[in-house]
Amino acid sequence: MDVRDEAALVAAVRHGDETAFARLYAAYQGPIYRYALHTCGAAAADDVVQETFLVLLRGERFDPRRGTLAGYLFGIARHHILKRISAAQRELPMADDAVEALAGDEEVLDGVSRAEAVLAVREAIQSLPLVYREILTLCELDELDYGTAAAVVGCPIGTVRSRLHRAKVLLRLKLAEVRVKADAAYRTRSRSA
Repeated sequence: MDVRDEAALVAAVRHGDETAFARLYAAYQGPIYRYALHTCGAAAADDVVQETFLVLLRGERFDPRRGTLAGYLFGIARHHILKRISAAQRELPMADDAVEALAGDEEVLDGVSRAEAVLAVREAIQSLPLVYREILTLCELDELDYGTAAAVVGCPIGTVRSRLHRAKVLLRLKLAEVRVKADAAYRTRSRSA
C-alpha cells in the first residue's frame, strides 16, 4: 500500500469511513497480532490489537512525514505490550561466549519432525528476552525494514541489527538444545524397540 493511500485511508477513518478502516485492519491486524503474540503471549495479543486500532479510530494523529503507518501502528502496539510486561521480562541478558560460538552452526533441527520443529521454534522465540523477541518478530516475522523497526522500538538502526543478530544466535542455541533432547529421545526409543 502506498504511503499516500495509507494517509488517505487514515483521514477517511477519522471521518468515520468503515470501509477505509476495514482495509487498514485487514492489512495490519495479522502482523500486529503476530508481534503481540510473540512478545507478550496469546492471552494479551487480541487485546493489544484491539487497543492499537482503537487509537486509530479515536483519531490520534498519524503524520506520514514522521514515518510509515506500519511504524505508527507497531509503536502503539509496543506501548500497550510494554504496559503488560513486567520489568524483569524487559532486562537484557548478560553476554555469553557459548552463544557466540554457536552462531556458525547450521541445521540445528535436523532429525526433528516438522511439527516438533514448529513447536520448538515457537517456544524458543517465546523464551527469548523481550528486546530480542520483539526485534526478531518485527524484522523476520513481520518483515519490517530496519528503519521502521528502529522507529518502533526507539533505538538506532545499528542497535536493531545487533539485537537481531543476537536474537538469531540465542534462537540457534535454544534450538540446538531441542535437537540434543530429540536425539537422546530417539536413541532411547531405538534401544527399547
